[in-house]
Formats: sequence, structure tokens, C-alpha cells
Amino acid sequence: MFTGLIQETGSVLAVELRGGVQHITIHAPVLAPQLHLGDSIAVSGVCLTALAMAPEGQPDRFEADLAEETVRRTSLSQLAPGTVVNLELPTPAGTPLGGHVVQGHVDGVGRLLTLKPVSQGGETTDWWLEVEVPEGIRPYVVEKGSIAIEGISLTVARWDGARVSVAIIPHTYAHTNLRTHQAGDLLNLEADVLLRYAAKLHEIQMHAREKSPELTLAYLITNGY
Repeated sequence: MFTGLIQETGSVLAVELRGGVQHITIHAPVLAPQLHLGDSIAVSGVCLTALAMAPEGQPDRFEADLAEETVRRTSLSQLAPGTVVNLELPTPAGTPLGGHVVQGHVDGVGRLLTLKPVSQGGETTDWWLEVEVPEGIRPYVVEKGSIAIEGISLTVARWDGARVSVAIIPHTYAHTNLRTHQAGDLLNLEADVLLRYAAKLHEIQMHAREKSPELTLAYLITNGY
């Protein structure tokens, strides 16, 4: 599990096709030395498995494979040398939950519509981010709820049923890959998993009620009790 609090921005060094699988190398001088073979790490909101540690004797990088499903359903399909990615290690048990529950299981990609400064204060100003949300995720977006965009835990400020708007503080703008994106780019989106579970439970309960009417005297008489 992750919390959506980005610990480092890394950069893609290489994207290679190895035996039909996309293989990436990421430069991450802060987090790479902490990884062990098989560890999980969130790369722009996608949970990946760390493979080669310190390849070619260089401890400031790690490697990972991208499954076909990952390439098809996430913004990692856009990776190229030089791409900046958000990185986060899993949250240890007992650690304060600073953001929200993020699984690293991307629900889909949204299209960046705008990223504009609130005032003309350079990077010291807040920013306004607007993203078009695909239909499959829309039922799980609510105003003032949580959403992970590129692995960043953010609060939904406005929601019109198709586009989500969030406020980006200067720290988030300066320490994540949002500053590298432009209108039209694809961004990884993960809906609040707790809201998703709540919606699923509600669906099951409503379906059960349709099949099992409320136990009333009329129901018992009708059915021969």
C-alpha cells in the first residue's frame, strides 16, 4: 500500500524491449539504494517490482518490467529516456497515513486539460489542474474526495461529472512530475479504493434486496407460510 506522498522524482534512463517485455531503467539516487530485489515501488502511481539492483555497479538506479496490461492501461506507455516519474516506496505498517490509501493499481488514464498558475508568482503560486476523467472512473469521483493522479494523493476541488479539478500547492508542483506535463498528456488515475468498495457493497445489497424481498406478513402468506 502507498499513500500518494511522492518521495522522489526519478528519470527514465532506458526503455528496452527484452523478449517481448518492456524493460525500464530509472535513475533514483534517493530511493534506489533502499530497494531489494522483488520490492514494490510506485512509479507515477503504478506499482512495479524492482528487478536489477545497482545495475552495472551503479546504486543510484533500478530496473523493472512493464507487463503488457500495464503498458495498455497506464501512462507508462509514454515513457522515453528523460521522462520524469514520481516515485514512492510502500508505507510500512504503523506509519501515519499522510495522504490516502493508494494501491498502485491504476484504474485508467485521464487527459490533462489545463495546468495554470493561480497568480503570476512563478513557482511560488498555487496551480489549478484540470483533467478529463474516463467514464469507467467517474462513478468513484466525488467533490472533496480523494484521487491519485500520477501517484499523487490529491483532493477533488471541483467535479462536473466528466472533469476533475484540483489545487496544486507550490511544494507539490516543485517536487513531482506535474511540472513536466502539458495539455493533452495522459495521466494515471486511481480512484479512492474505499469509495469503490463502498459502491460495490451498496450494489450487492441492492441486488440482494431485489432477489430477497423484505420479510413481511404479506410475503409469508403469499408464499404459503
